[in-house]
Amino acid sequence: MPHESNAAAEQNLTATLTPTSTIADTLRAHAARQGVDARLTRVAASLPTDKELVLKVIPMPADCNANGDIFGGWVMAQVDLAGSVLPARHVEGRIATVAVNEFVFKQPVRVGDILSLFASVSRIGNTSITVQVEVYAERFRAQGQYIKVTEASLTYVAIDDAGRPRKIISNP
Repeated sequence: MPHESNAAAEQNLTATLTPTSTIADTLRAHAARQGVDARLTRVAASLPTDKELVLKVIPMPADCNANGDIFGGWVMAQVDLAGSVLPARHVEGRIATVAVNEFVFKQPVRVGDILSLFASVSRIGNTSITVQVEVYAERFRAQGQYIKVTEASLTYVAIDDAGRPRKIISNP
């Protein structure tokens, strides 16, 4: 199948997008226009739709461990930051990480990967909020191909100025 010019491809792709189009919809539409097998876009289609994208970050060479992969502690720090976004919206005042309930490294993270961190609130208690976080890597030079690299469950607690747990007062 002959490839259309960049301008024509962009115009055709833009015509297929709507305000509710997802990344996966966009990739599938582009793949269809280019004659690419839809199965090749399946990884991107697996991005979570039930969670909110709360952080995107690119690991750098300084974040590597001795094996050349991104240090797990660096990934954990990014997950903690991402996990705190939703509780910060729900709670008036300070929050602190009180527990990492589960943390699973599924695949290594590499220098240059674009990490997309998705989160959802799974439980709101009297003083704490539990959040599920999933991390997907868009591999360097493999645009549009996402791999789940990490998943975690973290609990954040609302604290007062003295650092003691306090009752959650939800924002309206």
